[in-house]
Amino acid sequence: MHIRTLSTLECTKLLKANRVARLACARDGQPYIVTFYYAYADSRLYAFSAPGKKIDWMRVNPLVSVQVDEHTTAQGWKSVIVNGRYEELPDRIGHKVQLDHAWSLLSKHADWWEPGALKPIGASAAEHLPPVFFSIFIGEVSGREASEN
Repeated sequence: MHIRTLSTLECTKLLKANRVARLACARDGQPYIVTFYYAYADSRLYAFSAPGKKIDWMRVNPLVSVQVDEHTTAQGWKSVIVNGRYEELPDRIGHKVQLDHAWSLLSKHADWWEPGALKPIGASAAEHLPPVFFSIFIGEVSGREASEN
């Protein structure tokens, strides 16, 4: 097995080619990680979610990490880590252009709205609030690839 570092361009290509990632945030010293759907553009990952734990935590501590990976062969893989900053895109003046841009990028996929809009059965009425659109501004990106020799 050979492991090599991916270039910034290779990391960007992997981010563009995928839609599913893991988002890590932290609050009061406790990490939390969750799968989410995203769209990449302009050095940002755009996403949306129903209000809940990850949104609450990112509002308190906007510094996050994201991991995107691909399995390339039976034993090969590529993995990219993004360190960035959560930025909410509220539906109000001053954010309309960014919100419309996020909507446009995400809606290119037929099922784009499902992951962020669905709630578990038995969710409280408070959890059925309008979705929160947000972006992760990419501050740093790094990646690795493992391949068979």
